[in-house]
Amino acid sequence: MFAALVRWLDERLDLDGLIAPLRHKTVPKHKLSYWYFFGGITLFLFVIQVLTGILLLLYYRPGANEAFESVQYIVTRVQFGWLIRSVHAWAANLMIFTAFAHMFSVLFLKAYRKPRELTWVSGMLLMFLVMGFGFSGYLLPWNTLAFFATKVGTEIAGQVPIIGKPMMIFLRGGPEVTGATLTRFFGFHVAVLPGLVTVLIAMHLFLVQRQGMSVPPKVDALWTANPSLRREMKFFPNFLLRELMAWYVAMGALGALAAVFPWNLGVKADPFVSAPAGIKPEWYFMFMFQTLKMIPSKVWLIDGEVLGVLVCGLVGLLWLLLPFFETAPPSRTRPWITGLAFFALFYVTGMSVYGYLAK
Repeated sequence: MFAALVRWLDERLDLDGLIAPLRHKTVPKHKLSYWYFFGGITLFLFVIQVLTGILLLLYYRPGANEAFESVQYIVTRVQFGWLIRSVHAWAANLMIFTAFAHMFSVLFLKAYRKPRELTWVSGMLLMFLVMGFGFSGYLLPWNTLAFFATKVGTEIAGQVPIIGKPMMIFLRGGPEVTGATLTRFFGFHVAVLPGLVTVLIAMHLFLVQRQGMSVPPKVDALWTANPSLRREMKFFPNFLLRELMAWYVAMGALGALAAVFPWNLGVKADPFVSAPAGIKPEWYFMFMFQTLKMIPSKVWLIDGEVLGVLVCGLVGLLWLLLPFFETAPPSRTRPWITGLAFFALFYVTGMSVYGYLAK
């Protein structure tokens, strides 16, 4: 019966023609090939986010007087609601983690070089949007920590010269964090950001498909000198089956985290109480938050927080344009870019750990 269904669909959709490019596509096989899996795992976790988000939307109500109660109803009254919410929250954190891992693997494997500059740019834009997912989704339960973290985060955005104040008002839907902010963040989280991410994912996958998998310069030089050493595997079914196994491992880790460490709901937000002592952002914003805290209040005539926001923005822009500074031929690389990648990795890790340990 299944074979008959496949034949019926093949006559109408030309399934063999659709699969043919995948059958001819190959993936380089070397000792660092496992780093290729992180991009697919990130995509898999995004799909999990979409599916669990749709289920949560069946019960969630985006209003200051209803949001917390609706999430509370999900985790206490809806069958397996606590598990779906926990999977959604943990998948968001794991997705950001694997996106960071994918970014650094691309850096260290030199996969950003010509002709893959646009692949890097589209991937970095996806990285920024994924962090935007985390920031916008954090407020939706309308608990105390989310409320004040959003207040601090939008105030930091308001420090940008000229456009900062209008941008803060745009994000908040007014001068203060209110129910209008919640409704606006809900719209960003379920409509605007998913639409942008879907377009960029399609563009990113198209570029990867057109340009193929990158090979580290040393491996490429070795294969060029001795073509008999070149090793490749077929994308379909060899690499795809390995990718599916990586997804299976990710799903197992996600399920274990969601079941053993259910995501805490906290206490309902009250705009009239003072912020909790020692409030901190989510881990993926910690390195920036701690950096801003360490800058003096005044640096010459410039406000320290304004200077910090400008420097972070400039670093983000330069990071986005990093491939365009790589002018070395394909067989060689710029050592300073590798050094910069190591410094960035240690800085982000070190400042994040320090931020959690600092009082």
